[in-house]
Amino acid sequence: MENISAWTLLVQQFFPIFTAPGAEIFSRLITGWILRTTRRTITGIIPLADPRSHRSHDAYHRFFPDARWSLAQLWKILARLLISTFAAKGNIPLALDDTLFHRSGRKINGAGFWRDAVRSTKTKIVYAWGLNLVVLTLQVQPPWGGEPLGLPINMRVHRKKEKSLIELAVEMLEEVATWLGGRKIRVVADGFYASLAGWNIRNTTIISRMRCDASLYDLPPKRKQFGRGRPRKRGAELPKLKSMASHVRKWTPVSFTARGKTVTRLVYSREVLWYNVSKTPILLVISRDPNGKERDDYFFTTDVEMKVADVLAAYADRWAIEDTFKNAKQYLGPEELQTWARQGPERAAALGLWLYSMVWLWFCQQPVAKRTFRIPLWYASKTTPSFADALRALRKVLWRQRIIMMFGNFTVHDKKYQFLLEALAPAA
Repeated sequence: MENISAWTLLVQQFFPIFTAPGAEIFSRLITGWILRTTRRTITGIIPLADPRSHRSHDAYHRFFPDARWSLAQLWKILARLLISTFAAKGNIPLALDDTLFHRSGRKINGAGFWRDAVRSTKTKIVYAWGLNLVVLTLQVQPPWGGEPLGLPINMRVHRKKEKSLIELAVEMLEEVATWLGGRKIRVVADGFYASLAGWNIRNTTIISRMRCDASLYDLPPKRKQFGRGRPRKRGAELPKLKSMASHVRKWTPVSFTARGKTVTRLVYSREVLWYNVSKTPILLVISRDPNGKERDDYFFTTDVEMKVADVLAAYADRWAIEDTFKNAKQYLGPEELQTWARQGPERAAALGLWLYSMVWLWFCQQPVAKRTFRIPLWYASKTTPSFADALRALRKVLWRQRIIMMFGNFTVHDKKYQFLLEALAPAA
């Protein structure tokens, strides 16, 4: 019962943002959502959420589009909870990216045709119908090491003819900065979000990829004591990045941890001005593979005093947010919930990402002996748990509690029920 109490305690911390019946419906829906292993429609979740029909069918359907609760407050509580657990000191590492949640039906509020990054290639762009989400995640090093986890702490829906992806990203970062009361934030994003460097978001450092054709300038020269005219705002224009890299003669070897593995790269760094984007200096980092197998990479950070190894490690760990999108869609099915009107689609997508963070938080807080995971015969080299393992472990304790409530504590020691628990737990 200890594991159940831990999960219940986590969920109850969000009850203040709901009304009394809303909190109960929220708790039941989350439980049914976790236990459901096939298509996660609201109709399919209800029998697992409320098997004795304490509430009407409509109450669960209305929870997403019409119930009185705030997504901003939900994210605020979650962000503070995760940061106090995983990033209580030092800079707060965040990652930013957008993803497409596929939906069916033409009358889904907020949906549109968007580029599908998974199916698109360099020569062919594929468009799909759904919600375009901008997501902010906390980058967490799990207790068992290895690849980091990307735990969602904020989200926005990008709508046609409204705020751009960049504006929504700035809005989220400003919001998180107010929640954290002056803590310093490091945000890593792909090259699309490089222009965030020019927004001067408070207490926030931006780390991203630099465009190969970026117009860079040297820092402005010192003004002569008796010179005429206004001071120069920028120095001489620098060569394009590929040309600059080809003329570098002194490379510095740097080792850093990338997704749980130690990697060595040759690097060259210098302060530059990307005048069209940011009026303040940035640190340019050129990374080269010592073996010559990979192309040169070009990164930058708005913190010119940041260590080069930290810049490379932060960008390498950005991949955790891609794993977040894949695992949330595959194992939690937030794209499948049947809600179309008003706030329904946005709330359903947000709760799917929220649930991903909560499952990992619960699993990471379990004692080492209880963080067990299965090693399939075809994957003998597996050494760390996956999200499917964490979800499987949570399902087992939830089913165990339900069986005890229905038949009594003596039943869970029966081998038949142990077999039943193993059959009910798979994260499929």
